[in-house]
Amino acid sequence: MTTSPSVAVITGASSGIGAVYAERFAARGYDLLLVARREDRLRELAAKLESMHGINVQTLTTDLAKESGMQAVEEVLRSNERISVLVNNAGVAHLAPFTAGSAELHQADIALNITALTRLSLAALTRFQAQNSGTIINIASVVSLHAIAGSAVYSGTKGYVLNFTRGLQQEIEGSNVRIQAVLPAVTATEIWEVSGVSMDHLAPESIMTTENMVDAALAGLDQGEAVTVPPLHDLALWEAYETARLAIFDASRTGVPAPRYQQ
Repeated sequence: MTTSPSVAVITGASSGIGAVYAERFAARGYDLLLVARREDRLRELAAKLESMHGINVQTLTTDLAKESGMQAVEEVLRSNERISVLVNNAGVAHLAPFTAGSAELHQADIALNITALTRLSLAALTRFQAQNSGTIINIASVVSLHAIAGSAVYSGTKGYVLNFTRGLQQEIEGSNVRIQAVLPAVTATEIWEVSGVSMDHLAPESIMTTENMVDAALAGLDQGEAVTVPPLHDLALWEAYETARLAIFDASRTGVPAPRYQQ
C-alpha cells in the first residue's frame, strides 16, 4: 500500500522566506499547502513546484490578520491528518516611531505577528501532541533580543514569538514533536517594501539572501537546535547570553527586594 506524502503548511508563502521554505520542503518530498494573500503568486509558485518536484501543492488565499483567515487555516490544521509541518512565517513590519502609526495599524501587525501565529500553533500542536509527531517552525527575528527606536511594535511581537516558542518547547520536551524558533537578521525580502525602511539604507554586507537564511535554518532544525540564529558565527555569544539570561531569572527568585531599592 502506498503512503501519501506528509504535508507542510507554510504561511506567507507567496514570496521571500516563505517561498524558499516551500521550495526546500518540496525538494524533501513533502506535499504543500501554501497560505498567503496574493493568489496569483501562490498559483505561480504551486505550478512551478509541482512541475519541478512531482508533488501536490494546494493553495489557500487568505489574510491571516483577519478572523476569517485565521479560522480557515485553523480548520485545515485540525482536520488534515497528513499535515506534519507548520511554518509560521507570515509577518509584517512597520518601522517608524510608535506614535506615527495608528491604533488600527498596530493592531493589524499584532494580529498577524502574534495572534495568528498563536492560534495556528494551537491548532497544529493539539494534533501533533496527540499523534506524538510533527514540527512547528516559528520565524522570529534577532530584534526579539533587542529593540531600537522605530521598532517597538515589531520587536515586541518578535519577542513574543521567541518566548512563546520557548514555552512550547518546555511543554513538548521528551516527545517526538519538534518546535524551532528561527531568528533571522537583515534578510532580502519584500517586507522592506512596507516597513518604511529601504534596503538601500542598509549595509550591503549585513544582508543575507533568503536562500542562505532558510538553508541555515533547516540545517539548524536537522541538528536539533531549539533556537537558530542563521548569521551568528560565534556560538559562544549565544551560549553566554543564555547563561546570563537564566542566571538573572534564578537570581530573581529571592522574594527580597535588592538592597539598592531599600530605603
